[in-house]
Amino acid sequence: MENASVMAVEEIFTLIVMILLTGVLFSKLSKILKIPDVVMFLIAGILIGPAVLNWASIEHYPLGNQLILTFGSAFILYDGGREIKLRILNNVKITVGLLATVGVAISALVASSAAMIIFKIPFIYALLLGAVVASTDPATLVPVFKEITIKDRVKQTVISESAFNDAAGAILVFSILAIIHSGVFSLAGNLRQLAVMSLGGILVGLIWGIILSVTISDTKYGIFHEYAPIMSIVAVIIGYSFAEKIGGSGYMATFTIGLVCGNKKKINLWVPEADFVTQLHVRETLAFVMRMAIFILLGTHVSFEILGQYWVGALVVVLSLMFIARPLSVLVCAVPDRTAKWSRNELEFLMWVRETGVIPAALSGMITAMRIPHSDVIASVVFMTILITLGIQATSTKYAARRLGLLEER
Repeated sequence: MENASVMAVEEIFTLIVMILLTGVLFSKLSKILKIPDVVMFLIAGILIGPAVLNWASIEHYPLGNQLILTFGSAFILYDGGREIKLRILNNVKITVGLLATVGVAISALVASSAAMIIFKIPFIYALLLGAVVASTDPATLVPVFKEITIKDRVKQTVISESAFNDAAGAILVFSILAIIHSGVFSLAGNLRQLAVMSLGGILVGLIWGIILSVTISDTKYGIFHEYAPIMSIVAVIIGYSFAEKIGGSGYMATFTIGLVCGNKKKINLWVPEADFVTQLHVRETLAFVMRMAIFILLGTHVSFEILGQYWVGALVVVLSLMFIARPLSVLVCAVPDRTAKWSRNELEFLMWVRETGVIPAALSGMITAMRIPHSDVIASVVFMTILITLGIQATSTKYAARRLGLLEER
């Protein structure tokens, strides 16, 4: 048993070192070639994976693979929650709420319908595929919006929606997985489970978010303010684990922790300036490392043989997401919001921006590791979705904003 433990530790260390070295190299290449870094990370994963060099695979590093995907996606959701500003969100809350729930359902149904017709797979697995690719990605969108100055409410709507729908998409995926494992579908039972997962995660997130915010604040209770970065990581791990133990969603919990911490000034809690700067640097660095690791791991799951078999069908599913699901979601969820009073140009911009990224990549990796039937189809579609939406939509965001008159002077 001791030898097995030592081997497990060595396995995790080897995988982490391999990912870090490969990621740094390909991140540098992305700047030289002016290609989105996540695309380069996917290529890096393919290179070190079974498709080429066979240095890293699920079979070689199952424990390390699971650890990175679980913690990485949880921390990225925490980081995404911190990007949401409630002051701005309050003016567009109806649109964001609908896009993160109804919009996710529409995207999942459109993608699953296309997958079921094209790949001839059972509805439940097609629905699982649709749920995986239904959410967008704050970890990809935030860097894009840092490069351009766009109307604040448009930016916050896109980022807030992506953070909320990441959590909603993850909950939907695990609800479908529960149906697959149990073999039982009950609308009332599954909706009840969905509600328990969501509310349980929110409750745990609120509790730990407040505890974290108080203990790192400049008040007399801020006994850990000089350890703010460490306490943030601890809160993410405890929040995720505790929520899962009580049947809630660990992802919703970590997202809620981030949401509370990102808006703690509204309840008059402040982090001392020096500690805030340190925490910010650590958080941004760790989020970048986790994003890099998840995309590299997704690349290691790619098989050219399987991708060659499914790429045409996967392309059709991606196009259905971009040109049917997304415009339909925006029309259904944003147009009825009379409070926001969206202009036509703003609606068109919302229709175009729907990059798929980290959480779908992590979920795809978990599904592949679980050996779920048709996981090869799901992995191929996720890979194509990320590649196309980042390669086309992310790189054209600034152009679209300029054409639609949404750019603002710095």
